[in-house]
Amino acid sequence: QVQLVESGGGLVQVGGSLRLSCAASGRTFSSYAMGWFRQAPGKEREFVSRIDRSGGRIAYADSVKGRFTISRDNAKNTVSLQMNSLKPEDTAVYYCAATSTFYFGSSYPRDYDYWGQGTQVTVSS
Repeated sequence: QVQLVESGGGLVQVGGSLRLSCAASGRTFSSYAMGWFRQAPGKEREFVSRIDRSGGRIAYADSVKGRFTISRDNAKNTVSLQMNSLKPEDTAVYYCAATSTFYFGSSYPRDYDYWGQGTQVTVSS
């Protein structure tokens, strides 16, 4: 069982930056690949980024590539998402998720076992 708690969301202007963090409970954090997803009002939840269990492999959605950076610290049971050059279309609730099934995670929400409660990111123009 893993409990995930996101933090770091907020209101930021276009071009600004935010850093999201996700703290995981439990002693087996390194057994989980982690992902970040987001969901805007009226839209489906979409993939943002994922990182494998060791932090050695990373993937991004095309829409955030070059602007967002995912990282994890297995000693501290945390995964982070540094978001730079934010755009209005980045506005959404951001979720972190954990999966033990796929070593490198997945781009599909259905493949994740545990989810955080979400944190709101609003980018104003």
